[in-house]
Amino acid sequence: MTGNLNRKRIVAAKRVVIKIGSILLVDGKSGRLHRDWLEALAKDIAEWRARGQEIILVSSGAVALGRRYLDLKQGELRLEEKQAAAAAGMVRLSHAYQETLEQHGLNVAQILLTLDDSEDRRRYLNARSTISMLLEVGAIPLINENDTVATDEIRFGDNDRLAARVAAMMSADMLILLSDIDGLYTADPSEDKSAKLVPEITEITPGVEAMAGQAIASDSSGGMPTKLTAAKQCLSAGCHMVICKGRGTAPLSALEQGGTCSWFIASGNPQTARKRWIAGTLQPVGTIIIDSGAKTALGEGKSLLPAGIIDVEGEFERGDALTVKSIDGQEIARGLCAYSSADARRIMGYKTDEIEGLLGYRGRDEMIHRDDLVITQ
Repeated sequence: MTGNLNRKRIVAAKRVVIKIGSILLVDGKSGRLHRDWLEALAKDIAEWRARGQEIILVSSGAVALGRRYLDLKQGELRLEEKQAAAAAGMVRLSHAYQETLEQHGLNVAQILLTLDDSEDRRRYLNARSTISMLLEVGAIPLINENDTVATDEIRFGDNDRLAARVAAMMSADMLILLSDIDGLYTADPSEDKSAKLVPEITEITPGVEAMAGQAIASDSSGGMPTKLTAAKQCLSAGCHMVICKGRGTAPLSALEQGGTCSWFIASGNPQTARKRWIAGTLQPVGTIIIDSGAKTALGEGKSLLPAGIIDVEGEFERGDALTVKSIDGQEIARGLCAYSSADARRIMGYKTDEIEGLLGYRGRDEMIHRDDLVITQ
């Protein structure tokens, strides 16, 4: 029954983020890449892609590879040492992913992020747009923290939280944390032989948090507490999360076939969570007035195009939240605008094929895409 349930949940996910821990990719003694393991993972990823699923990888391992290549000492590294190790290791890590996935006809594109990239609105939109385009053309984004430039103040600190932030940013349906542990236990199983696996969690309560232990591997910066932090973010974004053991050949196949794991089940879905965030959390900083034709189109679930806009009020930047009103001043919707107020005024009332001539660059066809729009009327 577990295998059927795992498979049902996995197959239902259109967009999946997979986080791979350092300890799975790199041998702790020799510092060499576990290439056989990576090749098996690539085979699984190719099979998931073949059935129409979008895959985003968040991979650790750059520092673990690079520190040994640069012959850096064991133990905790200083920030500048870690940055140097990441620079050397990421070249080899991304090349290994490209080599293994290329055997299955898949392309890889590397993206390095810092905490600022997910918190600054403009940089967040740029990252989301880039990843979306890569998925659209069939590539697999390979994401890691940009350790070569990040300082302690702008770091995620571990890739569990980075993976959760990426999953929320990209409205993923599922985050899979491949780790050296196979799930959440009622206590630390290495110390308490009576500890039991918790197979399903729907809410991160104080009781659940009390179960978390600490990581002990030298090349792993996370632990169960960081995984629960990741789970909180996923659940709030309508994204399921699963913790499973990554050791052994073909861990994704093992999970799908019923491998031991802990599921964190979101009550909603990513689209609903995103719409709720737009409607209830963001403060509108401007207003767009639309004509009756555009109002009808929004009611039919369509995007807001520049041609239906008759006025723009306020000053705002691309990605800001706006109120959409009818001619009589009634609020119809709220959404995230694809243009600044200055550009919006230049193209309002014009058709989409005229945008490039008016602005001098090719922007989005929609002023507010339907995925970024919530009807409030």
